Amino acid sequence: MKTWSDVAEVQPLASKIIINSMKKGRISHAYLLQGERGTGKQGIARLLAKGLFCDNKQGVEPCHTCNACKRIDSGNHPDVHWIEPDGQSIKIEQIRNLQKEFTYSGLESNQKVYIITGADTLTLNAANRILKFLEEPSKKTTAIMLTENSQSIIPTIRSRCQVIDLQPLNSDHFQSQLVEAGVQEKSAKVLSALTNNFDEAMAWNEDEWFATARKLMVQLIEAFVNQPDDAYLFIHNHWVTNFKERKEQEQGLDLLLLAFKDILYFHIGTEDKLVVFSPGEERLERLGMYFSQEKLVSILHYLLQAKQKLKQNVHPTLVMEQLTLQIQR
Repeated sequence: MKTWSDVAEVQPLASKIIINSMKKGRISHAYLLQGERGTGKQGIARLLAKGLFCDNKQGVEPCHTCNACKRIDSGNHPDVHWIEPDGQSIKIEQIRNLQKEFTYSGLESNQKVYIITGADTLTLNAANRILKFLEEPSKKTTAIMLTENSQSIIPTIRSRCQVIDLQPLNSDHFQSQLVEAGVQEKSAKVLSALTNNFDEAMAWNEDEWFATARKLMVQLIEAFVNQPDDAYLFIHNHWVTNFKERKEQEQGLDLLLLAFKDILYFHIGTEDKLVVFSPGEERLERLGMYFSQEKLVSILHYLLQAKQKLKQNVHPTLVMEQLTLQIQR
């Protein structure tokens, strides 16, 4: 999203709130942008920063060509600071370094902006430290916090920010975009259920690893039905060796969630919502006969628990072992 007009097309309410504030010269000292991946959080944050530093604005729209805009795009503007998780979390040392930066005057103006991506990963100590900025805001300081999981933001931070909810993108429209770009319709359904980011979806579609991941997901579910005694072995011989990185492990669980949701949709007669399987597919009927509706609800709960355990840094092999045993019960 390059302009506020682009934002308005996908996030009309959010763009209206921010544009009105900009026109009135009432930019908040702190924003909390919350929404799923691909809903435009970083794009909006970047536009906000450009709006504060651009030398050649046309109304609320930054020019994108001046020195300030170009440096914000490249991440090299001296008065715009991006904070991202160091590993699994944003640590207190990162916030201390940010505070140190803010003791100095702005290099080119008194305006400063800091953008915290993955704000829900702030450790408790880091979150408490950032409160000092929010409790004693400078007129020339703007905080922009981005999160997919707003419930993990401590209430004292939320209460000091202007919270802006970003709505999920229209899945059907996104699927159509992918199909128009050459993605097969079936794959477009799966990709649009996993991400709202076009570039990410296209990269996954061309990634051999992702194709293997989809196959392993189906093979694991069928192993629970056809060879339940071998499911545990399948986890160690195939699943763990393919899903090595944290993002890959989360993606594997997301694929399993989609598949088990499909089986539940089969039970309740809403096959128009199928993503992984197709209506009338023999394999889906067989899986529906094996997994009861009650069991499927439990499995979905176990999968969500497994995702949470990964976020809590439980060893991924242990997470999958526990999940396998839970599904086998």
